[in-house]
Amino acid sequence: MDHGPMATKDRTLAAAGFILVYASIIGFTDNFVKVIASEAGLWQFHFTRTCMALVLLGLAAAVMGWRLRPVNARAVAARSAIHGLAMVIYFGALAFLPVALVAAGLFTAPIFVLLISRFAYGHPIGPVRILAVVIGFLGVVLVLGPEAVSGASIAALLPVLAGAMYATGNIATREWCPEESAQTLLGGFFLALGVLGLIGMIVLALWPIPVPEGADGFLQRGAVWPSATFYLWTFVQAAGSLLGVGLMIRAYQITDAGRASVLEYLILPASAIWSYFIWGETLSLQAIGGMALIVLAGSIIALRAKAQEA
Repeated sequence: MDHGPMATKDRTLAAAGFILVYASIIGFTDNFVKVIASEAGLWQFHFTRTCMALVLLGLAAAVMGWRLRPVNARAVAARSAIHGLAMVIYFGALAFLPVALVAAGLFTAPIFVLLISRFAYGHPIGPVRILAVVIGFLGVVLVLGPEAVSGASIAALLPVLAGAMYATGNIATREWCPEESAQTLLGGFFLALGVLGLIGMIVLALWPIPVPEGADGFLQRGAVWPSATFYLWTFVQAAGSLLGVGLMIRAYQITDAGRASVLEYLILPASAIWSYFIWGETLSLQAIGGMALIVLAGSIIALRAKAQEA
């Protein structure tokens, strides 16, 4: 991973490689969230993972000589807060909406990236890019199934709001933080999630609410005394997220956010492949077809970029 400020040259194929590795790592680690959720809560998970991740990042910075202090602290703080809140809204919506609906909402992010890039920053968007977003989103809907687009309500707008905030944070990576290293942005992201996790634990300690048993109580559960299993898989999450999210941030630094966001669709097939190998969960033909569309969308973006760079 490059540890200096971003280069101004657009390197989409390198970004595609970073995002492919990111999707493979996060697809693996996210499959074990169900293990973590069975005994601890979302807020304690975020706080504990942040503590572990920041220690790992600090050690790596000391060994590699990375600079973690931001060039523009206000821009890094704003980006971190936006991304952190997007993740909290996403996980919060999981408490009362189907997973498929929530995931579909978050994966509207590439559409928002295109709209914000075009109307807020004046970046041109061609028909090929628009086509790739449409193909990728159709693939997401096929993977998630018909329940992803049925039962829409006011509450169902929350995941879409998370998608819009996630898109804003991704654009901010290149537009607001061009001089920052990927490590600085990574530290800011984890710090924001850790602070939100701590706030959640304090709120639930002061105003406790009924907690369902097992993984169903992930959102409502306050601080508990977890087992070694929780710490093991939270550490795996911390290490995996550090590497994976760091690569994703770097990808957004070296290519246009609209291209990178479509390539991020790869996380769905990656998660499904790991689910098959780890838990033996199989996929329908419809889901496999959806994944093919997702890969096609990413390929269109990467090949189009290669043609433009040639």
